[in-house]
Amino acid sequence: MEPIETASRDEIAALQLSRLKKTLGWAYERVPHYRARFEAAGVHPDDLHALADLAKFPFTTKTDLRDTYPFGMFAVPMDDVVRVHASSGTTGKPTVVGYTQNDIDTWARIMARSLHAGGATRSDIIHVTHGYGLFTGGLGVHYGAERLGCTVVPISGGQTERQVQLIQDFKATMIVGTPSYVLNIVDEMERLGIDPASTTLKRGMFGAEPWGEQMRGELQTRLGIDAMDLYGLSEVIGPGVAAECIESKDGPVIWEDHFYPEIIDPETGAVLPEGSPGELVFTSLTKEALPIVRYRTRDLTRLLPPTARSFRRMGKITGRSDDMLIIRGVNVFPSQIEEQILKVPKLSAHYLLEVSRRGHMDELDVRVEAKPDVISEADRESAARELQHHIKALIGINTRIHIEATGVIERSTGKAKRVVDKRPK
Repeated sequence: MEPIETASRDEIAALQLSRLKKTLGWAYERVPHYRARFEAAGVHPDDLHALADLAKFPFTTKTDLRDTYPFGMFAVPMDDVVRVHASSGTTGKPTVVGYTQNDIDTWARIMARSLHAGGATRSDIIHVTHGYGLFTGGLGVHYGAERLGCTVVPISGGQTERQVQLIQDFKATMIVGTPSYVLNIVDEMERLGIDPASTTLKRGMFGAEPWGEQMRGELQTRLGIDAMDLYGLSEVIGPGVAAECIESKDGPVIWEDHFYPEIIDPETGAVLPEGSPGELVFTSLTKEALPIVRYRTRDLTRLLPPTARSFRRMGKITGRSDDMLIIRGVNVFPSQIEEQILKVPKLSAHYLLEVSRRGHMDELDVRVEAKPDVISEADRESAARELQHHIKALIGINTRIHIEATGVIERSTGKAKRVVDKRPK
């Protein structure tokens, strides 16, 4: 561990305040967008005297990054930018992020710290299934793993049968990816007659999409590994913003010496007391090319007290405020449905939610695959009734359940597509 990981809360707070002052000054002086937003809000970097004063400053959203596309939020000239990454842009212009060499070095250090927290050592062979390229996942994990001294297998996503072969041939001891895609690899192993728990894999870190304790149990049981949560997002830096520790597995530890977290009410924007559920907001403390001030992640969680490290933890992501479905007045998140699916032994983790409208009423169809050994119609009907009951009892909505054959639900090599909204725009 680095000394800061065992520092006192007073030492951490003092470091955060010092770095926050620098970040706000850097953003104000270097980024016209931030200067204009600060002035419109009637605040100046000099107004920050305590950590609580950060609440006076305006939020940054994905819209700000899109409105200044491509490089309008950068705080350094392009001569100092050594790399750019970008989102897919499926819902509009992509969000573009830039890195100086110092940013890349910082990212590699905190990603190495994250992997180490998840149990990795220089003796590990890490099989990286995150996509490489403009997506931050693959290269972020890659640089951190190399910094830690691990052997990296940079296979990226896709070619699932080849993934299985290389895990066996190269004797990987750790796997990193989205939980949904790694489950695809597990399914492929079983299709090929291989017991997933018999491989050399011992640990895995999973992120880039919400997943809960039921999914952790599925991964750990079927692969015979320790499964840890890895959190990040490109606008803040990429993977490695927070990571779960193998000794506790009680929520990702936020690396608070680099990222200052807040929890806000997603409706009002008010900062909520410690431990309250709400939307996660981050301010970067050490970034040069793209300082980010009070970035609204849209991820819904809560802050938890320190355990294995001196930094605070975040609870499991319960959903995203912009992914929330409202079905007949009830707020529903895909992760809630997933949790109920994984409680039914006859059902797999591959599912799709279809939202439609009949007259003035919204309807939710849940399409989920049965496990390969569930073939009788009676077993399928029993599983459908059980799932329907769980969803009604614990979420409060009526659903239509469709039990599909193995392989019917479309697979993804990255973030799984969970919702198809067929309602009129």
